[in-house]
Amino acid sequence: MLKKIYNRVLRTMLSPNNLAKRLGVQFGKNCKFGTKKFGSEPFMIKIGNDFYSSGEVQFITHDGSVNILRNIHEDHKSIDLFSPIVIGNNVFIGYRSIILPGTRIGDNVIVGAGSVVKGKLESNSVYAGVPVKYICSIEEYLEKNKKNFIDTKHLQPKDKKNYVQKWLRDNYDEFN
Repeated sequence: MLKKIYNRVLRTMLSPNNLAKRLGVQFGKNCKFGTKKFGSEPFMIKIGNDFYSSGEVQFITHDGSVNILRNIHEDHKSIDLFSPIVIGNNVFIGYRSIILPGTRIGDNVIVGAGSVVKGKLESNSVYAGVPVKYICSIEEYLEKNKKNFIDTKHLQPKDKKNYVQKWLRDNYDEFN
């Protein structure tokens, strides 16, 4: 019993959200981090409400390439290059994306898995790629994917599995 309680407390303490908070990441309500990779200056990351990141997303606020300049320019031996990351409300960042220094992401934005993000991403948009590029509006994304939406978020894991397996059999010949 004590082991179960200890493990639960340890998991909670080490959760990505608790780590982000302890490191100084500023974030709003209803945020869920699937990563613990907040870079060397996590206090330079500011995120709004209703944020979700998949696993292994990396936030980078420090450009280490200035090491080269330090080595070849005597007057730049002690320089650093930092730039904050600012993310709006209702944003999803896909698996293994990298958010580079100086990135600004608006509200209602989806970033596809594996993207390398730098610069300004406009609100109400979907982006993906290396480097990240505009794919479509949120409304176009909704229309394009509506046929594949399944109402399962409210189900328990076992019920969800059964529901999705039936849906696969009903909609894809390969699963019959």
